[in-house]
This record gives sequence, C-alpha cells and structure tokens, in this order.
Amino acid sequence: MENVVQIITVYAIPVLFAITLHEAAHGYVARMFGDNTAFVAGRISLNPLRHIDPIGTVIVPLVMVTLSGFMFGWAKPVPVDFGSLRRPKQDMVWVAGAGPGANLAMAIGWVLFAKLLTLFGVEEEFFYLVANAGVQVNLVFMALNLLPIPPLDGGRIAVGLLPNKLAYQFARIEPYGMFIIIGLLVTGVLGTLLRPFLQLGQSIVAVFL
Repeated sequence: MENVVQIITVYAIPVLFAITLHEAAHGYVARMFGDNTAFVAGRISLNPLRHIDPIGTVIVPLVMVTLSGFMFGWAKPVPVDFGSLRRPKQDMVWVAGAGPGANLAMAIGWVLFAKLLTLFGVEEEFFYLVANAGVQVNLVFMALNLLPIPPLDGGRIAVGLLPNKLAYQFARIEPYGMFIIIGLLVTGVLGTLLRPFLQLGQSIVAVFL
C-alpha cells in the first residue's frame, strides 16, 4: 500500500498536466480551424477539473496501478464539431494530432525541467522522480493516442488521411474502439503496438538530454 501511495504522489502532477494540456490542445486547434464548440463549452482550459472523467481519470488508473503498476486511463473527450471546421477532413488531422503533439512537447518540457534542477543544484530526489514520471507519462499518452484505432487520435488522423470510401469504412470501427484497446491491453499485445511510437518519442526527447 505504501508503494502505491508513493507512485500516486509522484505521478499525480504529471498525469494531470498530461491530460489537461492534451485535451485543451484539441480544443485550441479546433478553434483555430473554425470550430468554437470546445471554447463555448469551457474546455480550452488549463483547469484539470474541466477535463477529468471520474472513472477514466481516477478510478481506472488507481486500480491499474494497484494491480499491475501500469497506469492506464482517459479524460473526458473535448467536444469537436468536425462539420464546423473549414475543411473538415483535412483539418481533422491537425485537431487530432494536437493532443499527442502536446504530450511530446510536455515530455520535452519535463526533460528541460530536470536539467534546470541540476543547473541550480537541486538535490531533492522527489523532483527528479516527478520529472522522470512526466517524461514517461507523456510519451505513453502520446504513443497510446497515436494508435490508429478510432476514437483515439491516431484513428482520427487515419480517417483524415484515407480516401473517402476507405475513411468512411474505417470510421465505423469507432463504437468498438475502446473494447479493442482493452482487449489489446488484457492480451499483452498493446505494449508491442506502442513500442514504435514510444521509440520515436524517446529519440526526439533524447535530443534535449
């Protein structure tokens, strides 16, 4: 139990930042391309409470950490009216990619934070653990969301890039997407699928080490 409390203490802030900025980025980019739905709903916000899903952001991650040490969860999706985008199919790619892009930027930000700690001679281990957790959490969030499975961001990017007929057929997977993801997690296949995206993120972050 003590170990679980320590994990939660270290990961709480990175997870909240990762979720909040990921979702806010979707809404911000959607507004740039003509859709004000998220703005009107108050979801272009750095307030984590506006993005937290009680089950996906709190209960599921706690259960996962307790049982396996692996943190898995989700936030309330930012509402986007793709029909309001100036070029719905093309702009969908940018809106969807904004979330993983924000996570990559945050992973780099946590690396720079750790470098600043070292620069100023900070020796408190807790801050370095939080920074390391920030890098890990954001790279995992980025990798997970880039999987080409609707309704994940990668699925929406794929829909935006595929020819219209294929895009329509592929988008029909969306109602079953979360079941597919859970199935991949339970069978252990998810980690294998995430590895290329994680390696890509790690190689980019390594430039800033």
